[in-house]
Amino acid sequence: MPLHVPPAPAPALRTVLTALGSPTAVREARTPSLRAAQGPASPELPLPVHVLDHITETTGPSRARLTGWRFLIRCGERAVAAADTMLTPDGWAFSHFFEGPYIASTERALRQAESLTKHYQPRLLSVPELYMLTLWLHGDHTADPATGHPAADDILVPLAPAPPGIAAHRPHRVAELLPVLTHRLTPARATTLLA
Repeated sequence: MPLHVPPAPAPALRTVLTALGSPTAVREARTPSLRAAQGPASPELPLPVHVLDHITETTGPSRARLTGWRFLIRCGERAVAAADTMLTPDGWAFSHFFEGPYIASTERALRQAESLTKHYQPRLLSVPELYMLTLWLHGDHTADPATGHPAADDILVPLAPAPPGIAAHRPHRVAELLPVLTHRLTPARATTLLA
């Protein structure tokens, strides 16, 4: 398997396990699938979540920063929800459970990536300026999952729903997709500034 899923920090995993074991946390979650799940639920496929900010800045390259870890919550044969953790000044903390199209889309993109011949470290990369989430296939599969920036030869797979005009589940090299994203944002920002 060409994907090398990095282990999540143990405290992040513990916070998710604690939340899954808490009837209050599960009951108050806005995830009907998780509340209705029959049998034990387990966190799987931990992916570091990085945010790519300010992709149109001219003062230097955009930077990716780690904001948390996402776990797919599996019950039986399928993922029924996801759990996010976040880094706080006191360490890792459970953030929330959620469900929606990104869960199935993440699973699909991971299956798609398993057919590649090169070895990758899977991560999630969010581009908040476009309301976009991608599976980031980092070419250095031995790298610290908490650090790094998308390299030109890394692969980004937009997850569904993708922004208009960007095809979901179509792999792109970072060097090809990042200029498209920057171009899409630049006219909107210029228009806003002129208004």
